[in-house]
Amino acid sequence: MTHVLTLVSPPSRRAALDAALLANLAGHLPAAGEPAWLDAGYAADIPFAPPAGFDNRRVAQAIRLELGDAPVDLFVQPKTHRRKKLFLADMDSTMVMQECIDELADLVGKKAQVSEITERAMRGELVFETSLRARVALLTGLDASVVDQVIVERIKLTPGGTVLVRTMRAHGAYAALVSGGFTLFTRVIAEKIGFDENRANTLLVEDGKFTGKVAEPVLGRQAKFETLVEMRAARGLVKEETMAVGDGANDLGMIGEAGLGVAFHAKPAVAAAAHARVDFGDLSALLFAQGYSRAEFAG
Repeated sequence: MTHVLTLVSPPSRRAALDAALLANLAGHLPAAGEPAWLDAGYAADIPFAPPAGFDNRRVAQAIRLELGDAPVDLFVQPKTHRRKKLFLADMDSTMVMQECIDELADLVGKKAQVSEITERAMRGELVFETSLRARVALLTGLDASVVDQVIVERIKLTPGGTVLVRTMRAHGAYAALVSGGFTLFTRVIAEKIGFDENRANTLLVEDGKFTGKVAEPVLGRQAKFETLVEMRAARGLVKEETMAVGDGANDLGMIGEAGLGVAFHAKPAVAAAAHARVDFGDLSALLFAQGYSRAEFAG
C-alpha cells in the first residue's frame, strides 16, 4: 500500500469513529487494506493503493462528503516520509489560542480596532507587513513590562501542541516556532512548549515603553517561506520530510512549501489552499497524521 487515509476524531468529544464507518470509507478507496486503530474510537489509518495520477485533495473532498456532519478531520497522503523531520509552526491562534497583539492592544483600550486589522490581515485582505506596522503604532507608550502579565493572565496554549512538539522531537525531528508576532512572546511560548528555536518580530522599546515601531525587515509570509527552505537545506532534507501549520494568510508560503502543510482552524482561503486541514480537533491530530499511535505520545 502506497497511501494512507487518516481519520481523527476530537479528543474533547465523544468518539466519532467505529468499525462500521471505517469499513464504509474503505469502500471508497482504491485497493484499500484493513483499517488500523491509532487510538480506538478516535484515530485510525486506512491504507490504500491508488492508480497513477491520483489526486489526494479530490479523494479528501469525497471522504468529507461521505462523513457529512461527523466531526472528523482527515489526511490523505503517501506513506513515504510520513513521519516528518522538520516542523515549523505559527504561534498566534495556532500554538496559542489568542492573538498576542490583540491582547496588548486591550490594555490601551484599542483591542477592537487592532482585532479588526488582525482579522483582515489573516484573511489575506491586507498586506501583512503593512498591517503589522499599523497595529504596532497603536501600542505607542505602553509599558513593555506588561508582556509578562499578558502571558500569564491571557495567553493559553492550544491543546495538543506540547505533546505534538515533544513527541516529534523525541523521535528526532527539529521544531521551530516561526511567528509574525513578537519575540517577547515567542521566546517564552517556545520554551514552555519545547521548541528547538523561535523566530519572530522585535518590538522596539525606549525607556521601558513601546515606541510604536517594529524592527525591520518584518517577518511575514515570505520570511516564513524562506525560513522553511533554509532549515530544510541546512538539514539535508527533502520537501516531503517537512511539515508546517498555521491559520492565517501569512502562513501560506510555508504551508505550501512543506511536504505536509496544515491549516489549523484556519481562515477559509488558508483551509482551501493547504494540503490538509484540522477543523475539529486539537494539535495532536498532527501526530496521528504522521502515523503515531496514542501509546507513542510523549508526555
